[in-house]
Amino acid sequence: MFDLGRDPRQRGTPRRGLMEPAEPEVLWVPPSDARTASRMGVFLDHVGRSGGPQLSSYDQAWRWSVDDPGAFWRAVWAYFEVRSATPPEGDLVDIRMPGARWFPGANLSYAEHALGLPGRGENDVVIVGRSQTRPPVEVTAAELRDAVARCRAGLARLGVGRGDRVAAYLPNLPETIVALLATASLGATWSACAPEFGVRAVIDRFAQIEPRVLLAIDGYRYGDRAVDRRAELAEIRAALPTLDSTVLLPYLDSEAAAATTDTISWPDLLAEPGELAFEHVPFDHPLYILYSSGTTGLPKPIVHGHGGILLEHLKALALHTDLGARDRFFWFTTTGWMMWNYLVSGLAVGSTIVTYDGNPVWPDLGELWRVAAETRTTYLGASAPYLMACRKAGLQPGRDQDLRTLRGLGSTGAPLPAAGFRWVRDAVSATIPVGSLSGGTDLCTGFLGPSPLVPVWAGEISCRMLGAKVEAFDEDGRSVVGREGELVITAPMPSMPVGFWGDSDGTRLREAYFSTYPGVWRHGDWLTITERGSCIVTGRSDATLKRGGVRIGTAEFYGVVEGLPDVADSLVVHLEDTEGGPGELLLFVVPRAGVDLDAALQGQIRGALRADLSPRHVPDVIQAVPAVPRTLSGKKLEVPVKRILLGLPADLAASRDSLADPTALAPFEALARQRQAVRA
Repeated sequence: MFDLGRDPRQRGTPRRGLMEPAEPEVLWVPPSDARTASRMGVFLDHVGRSGGPQLSSYDQAWRWSVDDPGAFWRAVWAYFEVRSATPPEGDLVDIRMPGARWFPGANLSYAEHALGLPGRGENDVVIVGRSQTRPPVEVTAAELRDAVARCRAGLARLGVGRGDRVAAYLPNLPETIVALLATASLGATWSACAPEFGVRAVIDRFAQIEPRVLLAIDGYRYGDRAVDRRAELAEIRAALPTLDSTVLLPYLDSEAAAATTDTISWPDLLAEPGELAFEHVPFDHPLYILYSSGTTGLPKPIVHGHGGILLEHLKALALHTDLGARDRFFWFTTTGWMMWNYLVSGLAVGSTIVTYDGNPVWPDLGELWRVAAETRTTYLGASAPYLMACRKAGLQPGRDQDLRTLRGLGSTGAPLPAAGFRWVRDAVSATIPVGSLSGGTDLCTGFLGPSPLVPVWAGEISCRMLGAKVEAFDEDGRSVVGREGELVITAPMPSMPVGFWGDSDGTRLREAYFSTYPGVWRHGDWLTITERGSCIVTGRSDATLKRGGVRIGTAEFYGVVEGLPDVADSLVVHLEDTEGGPGELLLFVVPRAGVDLDAALQGQIRGALRADLSPRHVPDVIQAVPAVPRTLSGKKLEVPVKRILLGLPADLAASRDSLADPTALAPFEALARQRQAVRA
């Protein structure tokens, strides 16, 4: 199919801390022509010319977008020329949450818009694939459309149609994008797990949605290590009785894959030409199913619709990230993270997307920077922990790689400390903006992020994104500015979940997001909105550290601890005292290689926390661990570890197969047993 040879939140008195400097440093300002040259500026001009308000600033634009969301999203629809087989009967006709109704009567296809590839010719390369398993791949617009048509025909031969589920146990490859778009073109529903997910994690997800077809690989290479997944695939297949067919993509070992019985090969699936046609479906028809991290109980199967994802990603990628046909968009992600879905939507704004499958730190931390240089990437995205690791290692990508095409850098997955912003300026480029993004799988987008019309301040997210009525609520449920509060969304967004799969009466959905503040989405983060309109996320609200009335977010805590040169990683847990005492604050540290957590280092950590945060937040215990338990998308398991230490069995606190390192829970289980023995 492809030519492998072409290489192509402290309530009360506001505090000053590391995450919110008294005078935050401005690291980037919009250029003088940003209002006329950026896609955001052009869009705002379009709004004014089309009878909408005259919007001279980003703040005006944001306020209009959240005060009149129907008009805003109607303008997005018109500006991007969204195509619908039947015209919508309105825009936002019901503003309840949950239950908002968007663009009733519209029938459209996400895949049709993704394959529209605006501004691109048939011979333009639109996907660049890099992998540690096989040679580079480049895919033109014509090749992509042909492959999707062939895959569509193949899936139809297997009986896949509107409403069926297609599950994928595939890595971040061009073929995976083809399969997603083909599935969507049929009106079927896509769901994916990355191959590094363990068997139980995959079954916990896919068994809930009862897929008809499974797409998988035989194995992959992670750095210099070959990982055979045929045995895992057999277990997964056996646990999914609704499967009619399994399609195997030969990837690690083509001969071994060919010998696998009762499967259809990827080449055979695509053997016959087909028509590039699109099933037009209602706005909220299920496009794909994503999953909560699965750290407690079964992962929630979160259903996203065609129209909501399309509109939201057009806005976020074109307007906020300023992506278009001139761009090569590379965000390091696996298919098990919503950022993969976000990356794929780069096609809908005309960008070439760069896929990457492999170990991002093999043979060293510079790997992603080398790929960005070699693929002439214009916008690179990575996790905040990765960027901080590069800083700690002293990398100088701007010096060591040819990054002249790079004009923006995205960061998400965790709050990026101010030091990370400064590292980008000093070690990557002094002229590019850092687009810190905060959102989540629940909405499959960011609701706090960058704008080409707004400066970048060190340690802060530049703005609330258009159409996202994000607020910070105090303990009385009042919106506050300049103080930390609960991050909430007080007006609907089109990419809010259609529902949870199997949750017919919406009970689980309401409990997940709307039980604390009825009619208001509670996201579970602490947020400060500054007087400038920028935002500071200080960690999960359910993992907040509060001692002696002083509340801080875990991100602020980590900013101090992990800023020390001899600390590679850390995790902090507060075990509250039910009788009102200060409780126990436990800090777990992964020392830098070759370093012991001795009295000197412990003293250094305690001193830094006392000086930079508060004496109340000096840990009662500091203990070394081999690794911090994280999900496969890099999030620290603060709440599950806390529950383990409180006596909950580890297998109930977290799904081991959803962890990057399933053995990372062992030290916490041992500590829990020790604590229980002492109490006994």
